[in-house]
Amino acid sequence: MIASEQFQQAIAGDRLPVPEVIHGDGTLYRFSTNGKRMDQSGWYVLHDDGDVPAGAYGCWRSGISKTWCSKDTKSMTPAERSAHLQRMQAIAQQREADKTQRQHDAATAAAQRWEAALPAPADHPYLAKKGVHAHGTRVEPDGFLIVPMRDTNGKLWNIERINPANFKDKKGLLGGRRTGLYYSIGKPKGVLIVCEGFATGASIHEATGDAVAVAFNAGNLREVAQALHSKYPKLRLILAADDDAFTDGNPGITKATEAARAVGGYLTKPNFGEQRNEAETDFNDLHQRAGLGAMQACFDAAVAVVADPVFPPLEDVAHGIDIDPATTAPEPLRAPLPPGEAYPVDALGDVLGGAARALHEVVKAPMALCCQSVLAAASLAAQAHFDVQLPWGQRKPLSLFLLTVGESGERKSAVDDVVLGAAKAHEKTAMAAYQEDMDRHEADMAAWGKATEAARTAATQGKKGTATAEQIRDAVAAVGDKPVAPIAPLRFVTDPTAEGLYKLLAMAQPSVALFSDEGGLLIGGHALNGDNFLKTITRWSKMWDGAPFDRVRAGDGVGILYGRRMALHQLAQGNVMVKLLSDRLANGQGLLARCLVAWPASTIGTRHADAFEWAGARPELKRMFAVLSGLLESEPRTSEKNPQELDPLELPLSAEAGQLALQAGNQFETLMATGNDLSELRDRTAKAVENACRIAGVLAAIEGGMGTSEITADHLARGLVLIQWYLAEALRIRGAAAVPQSVQDAEALSHWLHARGMRKFRTRDVLNAGPAQLRNKARLMAAIEQLVEAGYITACPAGTEIDGVKARKAWEVHHHVV
Repeated sequence: MIASEQFQQAIAGDRLPVPEVIHGDGTLYRFSTNGKRMDQSGWYVLHDDGDVPAGAYGCWRSGISKTWCSKDTKSMTPAERSAHLQRMQAIAQQREADKTQRQHDAATAAAQRWEAALPAPADHPYLAKKGVHAHGTRVEPDGFLIVPMRDTNGKLWNIERINPANFKDKKGLLGGRRTGLYYSIGKPKGVLIVCEGFATGASIHEATGDAVAVAFNAGNLREVAQALHSKYPKLRLILAADDDAFTDGNPGITKATEAARAVGGYLTKPNFGEQRNEAETDFNDLHQRAGLGAMQACFDAAVAVVADPVFPPLEDVAHGIDIDPATTAPEPLRAPLPPGEAYPVDALGDVLGGAARALHEVVKAPMALCCQSVLAAASLAAQAHFDVQLPWGQRKPLSLFLLTVGESGERKSAVDDVVLGAAKAHEKTAMAAYQEDMDRHEADMAAWGKATEAARTAATQGKKGTATAEQIRDAVAAVGDKPVAPIAPLRFVTDPTAEGLYKLLAMAQPSVALFSDEGGLLIGGHALNGDNFLKTITRWSKMWDGAPFDRVRAGDGVGILYGRRMALHQLAQGNVMVKLLSDRLANGQGLLARCLVAWPASTIGTRHADAFEWAGARPELKRMFAVLSGLLESEPRTSEKNPQELDPLELPLSAEAGQLALQAGNQFETLMATGNDLSELRDRTAKAVENACRIAGVLAAIEGGMGTSEITADHLARGLVLIQWYLAEALRIRGAAAVPQSVQDAEALSHWLHARGMRKFRTRDVLNAGPAQLRNKARLMAAIEQLVEAGYITACPAGTEIDGVKARKAWEVHHHVV
């Protein structure tokens, strides 16, 4: 037959034609989307041992399964149809028997290999690369990591083997069962999360603490979810989807949605932000990119999926709350953010103000966001060359700390890419020269080492041990000084701990920028997590002050760095930035008093354009680039003994500017008095004059270049206009960021109840297993009172039964805080 000839040609050429037109001998083959055989992506079965060839094919990843027949059975004679049906039934029975035997054999082999394997070490290449713990996996003698595949009764049917040399090579045992099997991490306690791969599941468990079921592929998500729903009907199931956005049909999202719908569960996916690349698809990728905190936010935002009719439908949670027509909408727990004043862009001057306007016109991002970005870039360019002499005599850096709120899609990255183009281009050019300098330095070090050793040998030769230390020292000194390593041109950092920042400043540029258009990477990252938080923000505050960077470590000894500078600008979404703005340590320690914060209204929905334009081509941006490049490429003044120790020129205030500063300081002092406008913002207001002087110094450096010698009254007047706007902005944001503890606790309680799908609860539930801060009864009752007062929950009648217990006090959940 022609089809059989096609099949033979395909096998010979290691290619397969379209499955529907291939007939073979009934053997199980595998195929992939590129047509190559013997791949693990899919399968097909071919039968041509009768008059009516037929077969089936499918894909394990997507769950697709199709059958075909070369002849329409409706056109068969009754005898042909009967014979065909009998033959297909016999084939099906035999195939099922063969399949059962293969699965049994694979299960036996899996058990043997599992017992023979050793516990996986923490430094296994796969675990190290993925940044996760072993979670009970094992390793075979050939180094393959093995993950058991079990059913809901705990029976081991198969194992997934992960190649330590090729992490994408993940295979089960040939013929082994896969459907409905999973690997469990953790014990279910109200929530169970179902995902595709092991590394993804490990990251999820480490981020949330919830139990995870690893289904191994997208096509198996529904079967696993249904099996677990049958076993644990009261658990809240969350389907954690891979986001295969760059694959046709997005099988990760599609299959996870189907699974969630099948069990009336919840759905979430990783949020990579605007800088996502095509290789990032799952929660382990998000873990490695943004840390565990970013993952937790995705699970807090899990959305309920309407169940199939065979399962009880859940509430409508399109906006994260239970829509109940019988109840009224709840009151917000936080005050809404009022509209803000327009940013005083004229105060930035012709160079920076013109660039900000051009950015706003072309990119159409909020004006305040554009102004924050150009001011941050200007601070970076100026801080290496100049300090400001404050009117009371102190010398301080021109470093500015800026925080900007921009919603997702606000074009934060587009603005930063344009504004920092000059600085990053300079860094890239300098890196090429640095590599050449390092090659020469290594050669010089090798030569110096050999010469030094030769000098020592010559000094001691013939002395028979009588050479003095002074003679040896003089001989080595005659060789010459030890070659000094070139300074690395690295200038931009994203998520440094205090220790990491010290190491960078010790070997790289003494003037750096802690800039990011994805502030969540820093705010939710390692530098600001747990024990690192306080020491990190304290170090930043000292950098703002211009204090020496000292470090004392048992292993590294004592070190101190002088003359280092750091500018800071973090752009982040509102829910991320509020975590920092409302943090008691960040406020109490003084970091936020040093920061200039902007939360502009979104421009999304109004950014219509007549034509596309590259902002960098605008003359206003070119002018700013030229000014910034001039400062960045000029060698800063440094200490005679240490080229990495900055010794910036002091910019004093002119006499007129000094008088203006005195008047402003007195006015701010009056405004801080009890009952006056700035009485609740004393920490920010106390540093208002200093921040205004810093801004004025930056404006002077931008407009005067390397020849700048003083800060004029005009510069300071504009700095004071800007600082007054920042104070007004801080007052406006305060309602959204300075949230009472009881409100924060109420939000945490609501999110916890929502995450577990709890419609009724009693205090014991929360005190035993709730958020850590709410296992204190006083705080719990204050949070409950907030939710009751706002209409999110109501008290149940005494004796209401919850989990088989008649509770004296209990509450029913009507809405959830969003």
